Amino acid sequence: MAWDFSTEPEFEEKLEWIRRFRAERVDPLDLLYPDRAYHPLDDETGPIVRSLKRQVREQGLWAPHLGPELGGRGFGQVKLALINEILGTSSWAPVIFGTAAPDTGNAEIIARYGTDDQKARYLQPLLEGECFSCFSMTEPQAGADPKMFTTRAERDGDDWVITGRKYFSSNARTSKFVIVMAVTDPDVSPYKGMSMFLVPSDTPGIRMERNVGLLGEGPEDGMHALIAYDGVRVPGDALLGGEGQAFAIAQTRLGGGRVHHAMRVVGQCQRALDMMAERALSRETQGSRLADKQLVQADLADSYAQLTQFRLMVLYTAWQIDQYNDYKRVRKDIAAIKFLTPKVLHDVVYRSMHLHGALGVSNEMPFADMWTGAAVMAVVDGPTEVHKITVARDLLRGYEATPGLWPTQHLPARREWARKQLENL
Repeated sequence: MAWDFSTEPEFEEKLEWIRRFRAERVDPLDLLYPDRAYHPLDDETGPIVRSLKRQVREQGLWAPHLGPELGGRGFGQVKLALINEILGTSSWAPVIFGTAAPDTGNAEIIARYGTDDQKARYLQPLLEGECFSCFSMTEPQAGADPKMFTTRAERDGDDWVITGRKYFSSNARTSKFVIVMAVTDPDVSPYKGMSMFLVPSDTPGIRMERNVGLLGEGPEDGMHALIAYDGVRVPGDALLGGEGQAFAIAQTRLGGGRVHHAMRVVGQCQRALDMMAERALSRETQGSRLADKQLVQADLADSYAQLTQFRLMVLYTAWQIDQYNDYKRVRKDIAAIKFLTPKVLHDVVYRSMHLHGALGVSNEMPFADMWTGAAVMAVVDGPTEVHKITVARDLLRGYEATPGLWPTQHLPARREWARKQLENL
């Protein structure tokens, strides 16, 4: 089987436009408004952001993950991976290009499972880029383990009433609506007894207990909410997809998202490697450049090899998704890149940060957010350990236990087999 990650020259020209546009037009937003990417636009940011979005649309690059019927390009995962590699170094770029999480995944599942009315009410504002959404799944006592979820949605006439608590619901603070995953039938398997609901954020009974920040963020800066659903009443048409389909919908949403996360991290690691190489060539100590020190050279080599291997595996995974159009078939490799993502980001960023010395751990370099990102990527979309188990279980399905006392590659037995093979010549 041949693997081909190449793209046509016209797409390469688009990638080059994205590189220039991000570097010249979007990166200034990260420097001047670093904490406002996921906040509603105001008089200061609104005119700038809308102008940039318009330019992206004119290039036909707005929300490229969506199909043409929704205003996107319907790009496959390889092309999306290459785009996200470029966008990954900027917090604003996904907003400007309509590829921001969790909105991308939310848009995809509404497009696939939503009714016409749901698409008009919830999907269209997302596609226009004028609002944010929230995916409310994780629970404080359960993390991301659906078998431990306790948030309930119970029938009451034609309505549903949602009661429970959700944790780390990203962007709930500024969202127009939330997608809530709740138990609707506790007497069956959790994989068949949960449903999803589209709920406007201002619905009575939704109470933001607090907004949790990431490492280093202040108490009021958090974007990941602890939400209490205190008897939230929604109409029957708030159900997204069929009753009991929540787990299947969630898996559909997460497959491509993990590829995009991984390629954004590739972009971040390349940036860290670039800074590391620049630093090594620019500074001298003990009579020679850092670049001439063998341990620095070893760190550079390790970072380059680790990043290149990871990038190729992500592209291979994206290529498989494009080839087979079956996330389940590619589940093992999706899980593998998921647990490799924080490891590669951690290693490359740490080496680069360390080489910069005191400057590297200061707030005058961008390493703090990159370093925090490694820890975040190890827990979002399920912890690293869960994905390692998935890889191991899928891998073992392709093997069988040895039928006899000795391993199949036991040399004495192999030699006896070889002798018998040669006797028959």
